[in-house]
Amino acid sequence: MVSESPSRRSAFAELSHAELASLVPELLLSGQLIDRSGMAHSIKAFGREGMAAVAIEEWQVASPVYTRRMQRALNFTGDDVVTIFKGLQLDIGAPPQFMDFRFRVDDPRHGEFWLDHCGALADVEPMGEDYVRSMCHDIEDPTFDATALATNPHARVRPIHRPPRVPADRHPVCAWTVVIDPAHEPPPIPPNADIVAESAAARVELDPIDPDDPGRPDYSGPLLSDLRFTDFSRAALIRMADEVCLQHHLLALGFVIAIRSRTDAASATEIVRKQFTGIAGLTSERLRDALGLGRDEAALARVLALHPAWNPLRYTGVRVETGDSEVALRLPKASGAIADGVWPTVVDADHLAPLEAMARGVDPHYVAEVAADTDDELVVRFRLGDTAFRESGEVAITRFSTGADFRFTDRGIPLPLTVV
Repeated sequence: MVSESPSRRSAFAELSHAELASLVPELLLSGQLIDRSGMAHSIKAFGREGMAAVAIEEWQVASPVYTRRMQRALNFTGDDVVTIFKGLQLDIGAPPQFMDFRFRVDDPRHGEFWLDHCGALADVEPMGEDYVRSMCHDIEDPTFDATALATNPHARVRPIHRPPRVPADRHPVCAWTVVIDPAHEPPPIPPNADIVAESAAARVELDPIDPDDPGRPDYSGPLLSDLRFTDFSRAALIRMADEVCLQHHLLALGFVIAIRSRTDAASATEIVRKQFTGIAGLTSERLRDALGLGRDEAALARVLALHPAWNPLRYTGVRVETGDSEVALRLPKASGAIADGVWPTVVDADHLAPLEAMARGVDPHYVAEVAADTDDELVVRFRLGDTAFRESGEVAITRFSTGADFRFTDRGIPLPLTVV
């Protein structure tokens, strides 16, 4: 039985409204954890300063592209502070609650945000003040501006205070102003921005949201203190899920470009494969738990079908098949993802580590085997073995993040944020 069509339908269309509302924040958090996986290997290859440079480059080129995509999809295009803040609420750089952004709007051109909790800071503080400064100063300054300029090129994001925290338990952990002023000189366009802007991921067309589906069809209207995903329509959540998966791929593309500019092709592929392996395994585990799935073949098939690495289907063309107590993953050798050179390109018949990690995030007993390797596709079959495999080092590194065990909570009815 084929579990989804690779050409027209979203894999997320198989889910109920409740499942989608649980899954979207999980996908946002998974996108944040991509860097928990990739940056560890960047530090090893290039040192702390090189890692920071890679992070700056990947977010600078990716976030403006996916921010504008989400604005169009959810119908909140504009050029003011409210539009910037709405974009942050649907950005893998700011997953809800884990990166607990709070907002204040003074007028359309002035506002503030602060973080009551920062999961990224919780991950980095144990590494020492130099790493905190790399993240909260070196990386945040140019990347916050890059995200804001997707809405208005004259927007500037500047700190009120930020870590290292003094005192050590200071709350909120940081606070920032956002000011839009025509006198602000737009920052220069970063190198390689055109590659990402013209990528297949940037240009893939997804189905519009059905406005007649029950629930909120978009994010027009006031800025809300939190997004309660159950308030959105099923159609809106399906589109959100696919857009968030594209955010993963666009960030991965930015990472690939930054890594390849710093090392030879073989070393770059190895780093990207390790990044993919780490996030693939942890994401499978969290998807399994979020949907209340078991560990059998049906659970694995569902996790594979919904994994952000293989979505949206119009971008990856991946198929998942089940039958005879086995699950098969069909990876085409021609797709938008292959053309962009992102995660599917580092998987081949001799390099199945990301797929093994993905399956073992559901159950550590899964074995991955090549069933077919043709000019058109790679087919990998999964079956339950007798022996549990140890967690890979790449997944263990990613699990270092507090996001690995993070749990979302119901915060009740969100409040509209009006001008102070």
